[in-house]
Amino acid sequence: MRDLSLHMLDIAENSIRAGATRVEIRLAEDLASDLLTLEIRDDGAGMDPATRRNAARPFFTRKPGRRIGLGLALLEQAAREAEGTFDIASAPGEGTRVTATFRFSHPDRKPIGDVAATLEALVAGNPGVGFRYERRTGMDLDVFDTREVGCR
Repeated sequence: MRDLSLHMLDIAENSIRAGATRVEIRLAEDLASDLLTLEIRDDGAGMDPATRRNAARPFFTRKPGRRIGLGLALLEQAAREAEGTFDIASAPGEGTRVTATFRFSHPDRKPIGDVAATLEALVAGNPGVGFRYERRTGMDLDVFDTREVGCR
């Protein structure tokens, strides 16, 4: 995947397949610490410990009809290539949180991409799901929440 917005789309779609009715995407640019953090949370089914441990392994998938899964593995690789970290927190019945950090100034950090198009695709394609997107840059916070614009 060539930019972070495509990772956002992939993980949000995973969340929806896991039964999420609410997906929250947070992007935080902390230039003072030279960090970019992407966090995606959902209220889906969550994962048991074995699935969580394997979720970011290349080719692991639970998607019906697919034999390989690369989305989480590619996000983890992107984070590590930019001197960052990657974490999945999840439990059955409690949803999932995926967090990736990147050194903001690292030359291998993927660009953020077209988040507006990603959100448009998610909202238009999933009318029964609520979405919230937050982008924090220093002290500035921009928020898009489907509940505030008359959507779920």
